[in-house]
Amino acid sequence: MTAVLKHELRSYFHSFTAYVFGAFLLAIVGFGAMLYNLQAAVSNFEYVLSFGSIVFVVIVPILTMRVIAEERKQKTDQLLYSLPITTTQVILGKYLALLAVYLIPLAVISIYPIIFAQFGDVYLPTSYGSLVAIFIMGAALVALGVFISSLTDNQGLAAGIGIAVILFNYYSVSLSEYVSSTAAGTVIALGVLVLALGALIRYLTRNEYLAYAVAFVLLAAICITGFVDPEAFEGLLPNIMRQLSFFERFNTFVSGVFDLTAIVYYLSVIVFFLFLSVQSLEKRRYH
Repeated sequence: MTAVLKHELRSYFHSFTAYVFGAFLLAIVGFGAMLYNLQAAVSNFEYVLSFGSIVFVVIVPILTMRVIAEERKQKTDQLLYSLPITTTQVILGKYLALLAVYLIPLAVISIYPIIFAQFGDVYLPTSYGSLVAIFIMGAALVALGVFISSLTDNQGLAAGIGIAVILFNYYSVSLSEYVSSTAAGTVIALGVLVLALGALIRYLTRNEYLAYAVAFVLLAAICITGFVDPEAFEGLLPNIMRQLSFFERFNTFVSGVFDLTAIVYYLSVIVFFLFLSVQSLEKRRYH
């Protein structure tokens, strides 16, 4: 795993990937600090982090698009299978390298609250609590990006899918409120999500029967519940999207509340998508 970690770090810093990622993140946070902390004289640095969180829609796919897709395109992924390490160690090595690249600009940003505190009243616990939260949120998004990269050998496609998925997550709560808050609208939306889950299971396992069975059971449960108690689905979709949204959970920290459930959610997402990435590589290994 250490060898994979070192190799990935060298490749990131020998190319423009790490520098473009760091530059984007520092530029957006710096712009936000200028608007809020300097021009508007607002002492809450956590507002800057909330403002800058939209940049993750672009920079995370840029950072993660090549992590596995490039290996598949160059056929060098076959060399990984010959190494005396497990697929899990390969994924963890690549993931830790991505986190190291992510930590460098974040370490620079962590100095900002201390600087601003010299010129005004900055509540450091909330600022640094939000910094911890944005690191863990970014780590969860990076895990998602690693999984997306494992699905294709086209870097551009991996980046495009990553941007679309993260952008959807960013606006998911607002979109769900516009779609419908009625029971029928919620049932339809949940049905679409179940079909997407079935397609993902089919891709990862190559087992059509398992995918169809899971989709059928979930769709049947949704339909039966909707028929028996339709009121249970009224307004349910926005609540589900709010629970699944990375950015809505991060806003809790910006409000000054250290939400332990959000931390558990982010950690669960990290484990889940890294597990799926391992399964995706294993599937290619034996096919």
